[in-house]
Amino acid sequence: MKKDKFSGRIGLLAQKPFPLPMSIYDNIAYGPRIHGMANGGLDKIVQSHLQDVGLWDEVKDRLKAPATGLSVGQQQRLCLARSLAVEPEIVLCDESTASLDPISARGIESLLRKLKEKYTLVMVTHDIDQARRLADYVVFMWLGELIEHGPARSFFDQPAHDLTRAYLAREIG
Repeated sequence: MKKDKFSGRIGLLAQKPFPLPMSIYDNIAYGPRIHGMANGGLDKIVQSHLQDVGLWDEVKDRLKAPATGLSVGQQQRLCLARSLAVEPEIVLCDESTASLDPISARGIESLLRKLKEKYTLVMVTHDIDQARRLADYVVFMWLGELIEHGPARSFFDQPAHDLTRAYLAREIG
């Protein structure tokens, strides 16, 4: 796959899913098409990334259907597949489970756990429990100020700052 020096370096999984106003297939194919990465292999790219996010079996018989017809959880997985289709180095996840029901949110978390073996994931979350489940490294900011950062285990088990301890104890925030 051909990539220019800027294409596909960063993928985004936003708070709310935002499928493009086109088919399921075209949502995934869009990035590879505009970045010249398809090389005649769009079908393979679409199938591979829908499989990566556990959506292939649910949509394989309706790839030409509008993506907006999917459930919110399916749309979020579609948006993740769309981001991955350009093979980014980094995936930014901005409160990416906030608009999902608990079952869909856990599904996205499970996908993110697998993806962090291949991609650098940068997550923004206000969900302390989610951060505990997913983080390798934590940066804690309060009102725009960096309060504390470090490996997740030491951050959660031995916070160095009083504000961090209060936040983790759910006394503030």
